[in-house]
Amino acid sequence: MRIGLLLLLVAPCLPAQERKIDPTWLHRNLPEAKEAGASFLTDTCRYKPLFGEGDSEARILESVSRFGEIEIAPHGRCQPVAYDREEEIYFVLKGIGVFRYGDEPHAIGESDFTYLPPGVKHSVANDSGEPLRALVMGFKIPAKIAINTPNPHAKIVNLDDVKEETVGGHPSSVLYKLLIGPRNGKRDALDEAYVVTSFFLMDFAPGGTNFPHHHQAAEEIYLVLDGNGEMAAGSGMDGIEGRFPAKAGDAYYFRPNCTVGFYNQNKAGAKAHILAVRSRIPLPEDPD
Repeated sequence: MRIGLLLLLVAPCLPAQERKIDPTWLHRNLPEAKEAGASFLTDTCRYKPLFGEGDSEARILESVSRFGEIEIAPHGRCQPVAYDREEEIYFVLKGIGVFRYGDEPHAIGESDFTYLPPGVKHSVANDSGEPLRALVMGFKIPAKIAINTPNPHAKIVNLDDVKEETVGGHPSSVLYKLLIGPRNGKRDALDEAYVVTSFFLMDFAPGGTNFPHHHQAAEEIYLVLDGNGEMAAGSGMDGIEGRFPAKAGDAYYFRPNCTVGFYNQNKAGAKAHILAVRSRIPLPEDPD
C-alpha cells in the first residue's frame, strides 16, 4: 500500500516521453554552411552541403540525395564519380572550368547548367587562376523506374540563352526560365529527367509574388540568388502560412504538402532571383 502511494506521488515528477517531430521545412544559408565530406572530394575540391548528404537533417529528405556547393581551387579538380540510380544537376555560380562527361571534356562557365543521367562518370576541374563555384544537386531514382541508356554526349546550356516567360496559374509579376524538366516534357531547355519535375529560375518584379501553394507529391528547394523578401513556409494542407525574411544565400527545403511561396519587396527597383528545383515523391498508387 505504501509503495503504491509512493509511486503515485513520484509519477507526476517523472519526465514525459518525447519524440522529435520532423520539420516540414528547413532553412540554411550558403555563406554560413560548413564543409562536409562527399565521394567526389579532393584536396582542391571542397563541398558545403545545404540539404541531404552531409547535413544534420538529411534523413527527412525522400527524393533529394544532396544539394550543396562545390568550390574548386585554382588548377584543382574533383574526383570522378558515377551513380547507378541517381540523376544530378550542375549549375555554375562563378568561374570557369572543364566538365568531363564520360570521356568528353566540355568548357563551362558562369550560369552554365547541365543534366547528369544515372550511370555516367563525371567530374569537374578548374583550369583557371580563380576559384570555381557550382551547385550540385542529386536525386534518387526509385528501383521501379526503368533507366534508359544515357545520352552519349553532354548538353550544356547557359542561363542567358533561355527565354523568360510567364507560367499559367502564376502571377505575371514573376518571370520564369524553365531549365530542366522530365523526359516526356517539351517546355524546358533540357527535358531529360526521371525524378526532377522542374528546375527553374524565378525573376521577381518589385512587389512580385509566387503565391503560397502546396505540392502533394513533391519536394522543393528554393535558393535566393539575389534580392530580399519574405519566404512563405508553413505546415501544409491546413493552409497555415509563415513568413520569414529571406536574403541572398538563403535556401529553403520544403517537404511534400508544405506551404511554399515568396513575396518580393514592394518598392522601386527591388528585384529578386530565386533558383528552384522540384522532385517528385511517388504516391503508393502512383505506378512510377
